[in-house]
Amino acid sequence: MALTCSDIFKFIGAVILPPLGVFMETGCGMSFLICCVLTLCGYIPGIIYAIYVITRY
Repeated sequence: MALTCSDIFKFIGAVILPPLGVFMETGCGMSFLICCVLTLCGYIPGIIYAIYVITRY
């Protein structure tokens, strides 16, 4: 799996607001909702999950 140039913006979005990075990668789906819940529980788990989703797809 190769990272593209647009992934840089997704990573920046994931650090600033984790659901934003997931939304830019997958759209409004189950991954987005999971990221929102994790971000509400704690900022760091949201970031970790967002980076996981961005590198996975």
